[in-house]
Amino acid sequence: MRFGKPVNSQAPQKATLGADIRALRKARGLTLTEISTRLERSVGWFSQVERDLSDPSISDLRQIAECLDVPMSMLFAHSAAPANEQGYVVRSGTRRPMGSGKEGLIEELLSPDLTDDFEMVHSTFEPHSRMQTPADRPTQEVGYMVSGRLDLTIGQHRFTVGSGDSFRIKNEPYRWENPYDEPAVAVWVIAPPVY
Repeated sequence: MRFGKPVNSQAPQKATLGADIRALRKARGLTLTEISTRLERSVGWFSQVERDLSDPSISDLRQIAECLDVPMSMLFAHSAAPANEQGYVVRSGTRRPMGSGKEGLIEELLSPDLTDDFEMVHSTFEPHSRMQTPADRPTQEVGYMVSGRLDLTIGQHRFTVGSGDSFRIKNEPYRWENPYDEPAVAVWVIAPPVY
């Protein structure tokens, strides 16, 4: 008989760079061999990176980001939370930025890491901004508008959504535009993780 704290076999994985790289690789359907070949590195080396046994250089991170089609900032911005919060809590001042913001979209990861079957993202769409190229990715996405208005084209359908509205994009091409004078803020849930 065991006394003390109950054993939790579902405890979250520690949020690490390697765990996120592994989750992104798997979400893209890439094997260790495929990505190692693209990087011109050994399978053993890449496996050690994913298990946090080897620290990739800046050049390595740049190549990994390219192979995984994520911005380099996603791999750099891995700040450690206090041990008792890792895998559970993301403080507002420690959200990981994603993307370049070039199109007028500022995104931050709300999920503690990328090891779940989905990710949550906080998105701010600047006034008079628009997505230049439609996204077409094999995901299911649900968005909730926190504030502002946004014009969406999902497949062949056009919508204007505002504060309190929600929407779903299910494996269809989509495009967003904020032609309005105020920022639009949305929270997205995306499965599988793409960042």
